Amino acid sequence: MSTDEGTPRGPVKPPRDNGGDGDGASFLNPVISGKHILAIAGVSLLLGAGIVLGAGLGFHLVAIIVLTAVIYSVAIFVISRFVEGPRPAVDRLVTAIVATFFALAMVPLVSVALSVIELGIKRFDVDFFTYSMRGVVGEGGGAYHAIMGTLIITVIATLIAVPIGIFAAIYLVEYGNKNRLSRALTFFVDVMTGIPSIVAGLFAYSLFVLIFGPGARAGIIGATALVVLMIPTVVRSTEEMLRLVPNELREASYALGVPKWLTIAKVVLPTAIAGIATGVTLAIARIIGETAPLLVTVGITTGANLNPFSGRMATLPVFSYYSYATPGVPPQPFIDRAWTGLLVLIIIVMALNIIARLISKFFAPKTGR
Repeated sequence: MSTDEGTPRGPVKPPRDNGGDGDGASFLNPVISGKHILAIAGVSLLLGAGIVLGAGLGFHLVAIIVLTAVIYSVAIFVISRFVEGPRPAVDRLVTAIVATFFALAMVPLVSVALSVIELGIKRFDVDFFTYSMRGVVGEGGGAYHAIMGTLIITVIATLIAVPIGIFAAIYLVEYGNKNRLSRALTFFVDVMTGIPSIVAGLFAYSLFVLIFGPGARAGIIGATALVVLMIPTVVRSTEEMLRLVPNELREASYALGVPKWLTIAKVVLPTAIAGIATGVTLAIARIIGETAPLLVTVGITTGANLNPFSGRMATLPVFSYYSYATPGVPPQPFIDRAWTGLLVLIIIVMALNIIARLISKFFAPKTGR
């Protein structure tokens, strides 16, 4: 059987993408490899550090990062322009700019973390976690009373705010249907999101003063103030996660005759549990470091008070604030305890993030068979 002479006998190869100009390599087959990029970045770093040090600025980290980024961006753009073409060159230039801004944004975070670790590790010992400040006027003592107060108040606030926030979000997504109550609830959540923390503290203090009289101080009052701050974050994060659940899952459950409340409990919530856990963790991190509302509602004490319904309680933020703002004589032990309190607070927040990830891992719906 014969074929036309113009018909190709083999498979047709797709045209190669050369970046739009007919020369150089495509995005899938770049000429500049990772080793080349590392070499260019290393040379740029050496030049940037050399220029900054030569100018007499010392080891100025931000200046070194900015100058290195400028040198690297220009170098990678020029080299890529002549080797790979204009489109890959622009892509690499934008990537370098984005990486530069990311590095600049990380500088304050890394600086604060290193400073807290460096200054807080001095009193990170057993005594700090097992002793309070009762009877201590100089060196020694610890923050056992403040750590326990923070944990107790935060747990109470979480136990109150999380169910309220989740149920409110379920109503807004599953039952509200843009009615008057859901619109009012959304409005008040938006208002609560933007209120200053001191306003929440004054609200809780005023509420309990009306009940127990002037001068009321207790851990439950501080927990109430934190609940006001925590609920909007839980509602917003949970609401967004519930809206991301595909409607097809709900419809499939309804088609099987499953009632709505059981569909929410067995289908919707397990599907969104990972995002909900992350939102709850963010809400806890939002309140665990608050100082102003606890300063108003709970106060400070030098001894351990584990009863949240009676008397003043110490918390880590207030403990660190008082130790740093009004140190005794000599002042250095108080300042050391303040930094260690901040370090412990950061460790608690990190532990909460790890717990949230574990919850997301174990309770998220399984995709495999």
